[in-house]
Amino acid sequence: MLESRNRLFSFPKMTEKKRKIKPWLKWLLTGVVVCILVAAVAIYYIFTETYSDTAALKQDFTLNARDLIKDFQQNDSLANRKYAEKIILVKGVVTEQEPSDTTMNIKMADTASGAYIIFAFQKQHLAEARKIKEGDSVGIKGSCSGGAYSSILEAEYITFKRSVISK
Repeated sequence: MLESRNRLFSFPKMTEKKRKIKPWLKWLLTGVVVCILVAAVAIYYIFTETYSDTAALKQDFTLNARDLIKDFQQNDSLANRKYAEKIILVKGVVTEQEPSDTTMNIKMADTASGAYIIFAFQKQHLAEARKIKEGDSVGIKGSCSGGAYSSILEAEYITFKRSVISK
């Protein structure tokens, strides 16, 4: 009994052959490590991506707010392909402000249909955006995130990010 107990807790002798890792397991482990590294680099790139100041960028389109809303109401898929991720200067009347501690949202709405455009401002341009009042006629330049129809609100909405007041 003592001999069997010693066998359970004994270490392998140096003269025994070492186990080799199977080749396919090496490739699998190497592939997993490579995938993790690629994912880490991609995540780092996405979370640290910076954008140029929208004020310094040239706009791709200049539109009236009603015309932009009309384009999205007629065919939002086509309008998304045309306007998404483009810098657009939108001219119209401010219908609502949504201030908060860290950001400012300004809306331009079509009162007849309930459709609206909402602009989120860059940090460095918040002071300018806070000066805008409801009823002011302004030009706002931003990157169009796209639009969709909300079945809850029963209205079309278009969102913009990195917006600035155009002078």
